[in-house]
Amino acid sequence: MAAYTLDYEEFIEVNGDRQNIRVRAAEKGLPVILFLHGGPGVCDRHNILRDHSDLAEKFTLVCWDQRGSGKSYTPDIRKRVPTVAEYVDDAVFMLEYLTGKFGVRKAVLVGHSWGSIVGVLTAAKRPDLISVYVGEGQFVDGDRNEEESYRFCLEEAKRRGDKKAYAALLKGAPENGAYPDNKSMMIQRDCLSRYGGAIYKGKQGLVKGLLMPLLKTKEYSLGDIIKYAQGATYLTDVMWHDVVAQRLGGIKKLDVPVVITQGRHDYNTPSALAKAWFDALDAPVKKWVWFEESAHSPDVEEPEKWSRVLAEEISAITGA
Repeated sequence: MAAYTLDYEEFIEVNGDRQNIRVRAAEKGLPVILFLHGGPGVCDRHNILRDHSDLAEKFTLVCWDQRGSGKSYTPDIRKRVPTVAEYVDDAVFMLEYLTGKFGVRKAVLVGHSWGSIVGVLTAAKRPDLISVYVGEGQFVDGDRNEEESYRFCLEEAKRRGDKKAYAALLKGAPENGAYPDNKSMMIQRDCLSRYGGAIYKGKQGLVKGLLMPLLKTKEYSLGDIIKYAQGATYLTDVMWHDVVAQRLGGIKKLDVPVVITQGRHDYNTPSALAKAWFDALDAPVKKWVWFEESAHSPDVEEPEKWSRVLAEEISAITGA
């Protein structure tokens, strides 16, 4: 195991809410990368630190359990419904905190799935704090996203002769991005996982695919995993209408360099939608990188390539 000069977690007060971050770097003074996990509520520090600690040789890695998520979860989050705008404000706070703490002018912002919503909106709001925006599983427009994702599952169920899933899917089609109930959404997401639209070569359903890596990591205790589950289920349930109401397609320009690392087979946030948005986007620098053996999470499915691409593209743009 490599020795890291910085290797710790801490709680900080973020816009009135106590939140947890995990930091790893080989030495002080390195450029900062802030990772925005998916969900809402689906933290990924265990994957980042397991598969991408090689990046800590060149960068200070910061994994952040967002408001109501993972180690940042408290029952207080259930007293109201958080908004997408709050998470953007939290991300701005985090960038201000990290740039000040580590003595850098800007930080790299990496957004995965739900995190890519927060990432793009943060980049649009405070480009002065961001050296590069990196998207993975890039979300665009909620209604079109779910329509394409649902259609993929329905067609795959029919092609595979999965009659039970096909019948269940027919009963729960999304409308304007929202499913009739939580059960219908979970059925669709489970099919998405089993059919390779979430993890390309994966055969696991949704719950097992998320739970097993958590049980194997030392980053989260059993108590943390319980909090993780409570936060993820609550936030997904109460925030979903706000999430799918997002229309990033209306953002035609970003004043930061943009790198998109997208799985060719992604039907969670369908790649065709992300590519069309990217092609029309005006940005100082743009780079699109396909991951041919991935769906929604190239950082997990092709980890060595994803680390290499991040290091190369960030260094090429920033000179770091």
